[in-house]
Amino acid sequence: MKRLFTPRSLVLVAAVLAAPLAWGHDGHVVGGAAAGFAHPFTGLDHLLAMVAIGLWATQQGARAFWAVPLAFVTAMALGALAGFAGFALPALEPMIAASVVVLGLAIASGMRTPVLAGVTIAALFAVFHGNAHGLEAAGAPIAAYLGGMLVATALLHGAGVAGALAVRGGALRWAGAAVAAGGAGLMLAGV
Repeated sequence: MKRLFTPRSLVLVAAVLAAPLAWGHDGHVVGGAAAGFAHPFTGLDHLLAMVAIGLWATQQGARAFWAVPLAFVTAMALGALAGFAGFALPALEPMIAASVVVLGLAIASGMRTPVLAGVTIAALFAVFHGNAHGLEAAGAPIAAYLGGMLVATALLHGAGVAGALAVRGGALRWAGAAVAAGGAGLMLAGV
């Protein structure tokens, strides 16, 4: 008989739920590469989405393993550049919260998509995440801030990949459910 909860699944779910309950868009001070690097770690919305990309890409396997995170990082950079230029996407915060819910549900359900569909989903959500980062960093040294932000994003994707490789099956689905619950909480918090 399979156990519903294993020690690994409990650790992964606890790690997802223990993330700081801070929004990534509170107008905090921005600067160079260090501020860009720190920014994705300062908001539950970004933290969950970026880790979820790594979890989901690993769950997808094959070409999606690299293509989905790469699409996210690339589209996030484009969204950030638009934000640096002062262009704000409509429904920015609701789309960011929705990305967390959708990615969590994709993981929880074990949803498999063609690589192009996975890349498209990741890129769509990444543009909104990047736009929010870019809007907050207006006036910061663009190259340094963007470089730090993209490195941090890649590391968070890597954390998701490592988590997915460490636990498979049910534990991964529980982590997806925790991510989706976090996103729903963000929506209820008034995004």
